[in-house]
Amino acid sequence: MKYALVTGGSRGIGRAICIELASQGIPVIINYLSNEDAALETKRMVEEKGATAELLPFDVADSESVDRAFEEWTTAHPDDYIGILINNAGIRKDTMMVFMQDSQWHDVLNISLNGFFYITRRVLKGMLMKRNGRIISVVSLSGLKGLPGQTNYSAAKAAVIGATKALAQEVAPRKVTVNAVAPGFIATDMTKDLDETALKATIPLQRFGQPEEVAALVGFLASDKAAYITGEVVSINGGIF
Repeated sequence: MKYALVTGGSRGIGRAICIELASQGIPVIINYLSNEDAALETKRMVEEKGATAELLPFDVADSESVDRAFEEWTTAHPDDYIGILINNAGIRKDTMMVFMQDSQWHDVLNISLNGFFYITRRVLKGMLMKRNGRIISVVSLSGLKGLPGQTNYSAAKAAVIGATKALAQEVAPRKVTVNAVAPGFIATDMTKDLDETALKATIPLQRFGQPEEVAALVGFLASDKAAYITGEVVSINGGIF
């Protein structure tokens, strides 16, 4: 059986992606770090769609934690493989660079960039053997244009964009596609501290996006209909350029 793994799948965009994939009948593995209650709620919502859901807690920024989790999952699922990977986990620790602490830099890069590496390399073998796979990373408008106060976040997301374009060329002969989606301002817990009224004035559509809108795009890229799309970064930001 082919499963989808969604990192940071317990809330926000990750939860919406889990539900979207479940609506396509895809079994979903929900990764989370510490919020088990939120993860269980996402599991319940996935199961309401009639799809299988499993929880897989691990720290995407810790290679040993990633390896242990994958070893446990593959042992329990000897005949299954992860055919869809959604690299969604990420955090913001915004501040102007002159005031930025080492931890604020490393924590943001470790989750978005190192997490991309640790997890993607583990799922690639199965995808390449099956000659089928979808890898989709949730990046950001910040990684495309840069945003003040987000030097760390912009650097992390821009690095994943570069890795996406390179990896897409490596694995395309085995029919594995690698793409990214770059949301702008989306109404989630991650953006609740932002001044929505002021920021809406900078958005041509004059509103924040919804997690379900991002999830619909991810669902398309994960589907067979997107088999000829690879190495792309698709913006979903209400018209910001």
